[in-house]
Order: sequence, then C-alpha cells, then structure tokens
Amino acid sequence: VQLQASGGGLVQAGGSLRLSCAASGRTFSNNVVGWFRQGPGKEREFVAAIRWSGATTFYADSVKGRFTISRDSVKNTLYLQMNSLKPEDTAVYYCAAAPYLIVTTIRNAQRYNYWGKGTEVTVSS
Repeated sequence: VQLQASGGGLVQAGGSLRLSCAASGRTFSNNVVGWFRQGPGKEREFVAAIRWSGATTFYADSVKGRFTISRDSVKNTLYLQMNSLKPEDTAVYYCAAAPYLIVTTIRNAQRYNYWGKGTEVTVSS
C-alpha cells in the first residue's frame, strides 16, 4: 500500500485546511486509516482515525469538534478537514493504515503498518 498525503500549508489561526491521503496498491475493507501528527520537538501523536467499512470515527480530545475525518471509498482517499486551527496544531501530518484494530489500540501508532510521507501544516498566530 502506498499512501500519499497532500494539502498542507500555511494558514492563520482560525483558518481551515483540508488534508487528503490517496491510497494505491490495494483497496481497503476492514482496515483502519488515520492521521497522526508530529509537532516541533514533540512525539508523534494520534489525531483521528476511521474504520474504512462502517465509517466509525475516533478523535483525539485536542481536535474533537474542530477536525473531521472522512473517506471516499470510490476514490480510495482519506480526508481530514481542519477548522478553527490553532498555532498548537502546527505539525507534520501523516496518514497511516492498519489492519482491523480494536478500539483500545486505534490510537497506537505502532499498530499502523503503512505510512505516507507527511504534509506540513503551519498555523500562524
């Protein structure tokens, strides 16, 4: 599986961006796909994930209510709509895919075995 993230950029606080992650090499069925981010000097952290079948979503508390994860099964593409952006959202954002995961492991980056190259998001104050 190849994952290609795009859509990052520079935006002012309060603004919006939509990230995309195009998948190739296979189609997803029972997989979990998600977004992680790594800010300057910080460890990689979970942002959001979605079950490809059924579209159940999961969010980090820090982005709940501001970010929306979605997928287009026809285009085999994952999205992350980011609204009300804050300077602390500044990070490199990575998309990732995993086999079926139970709820307690969905936020664990080590459970994801496919990763795309990141796309950088900078939020200015």
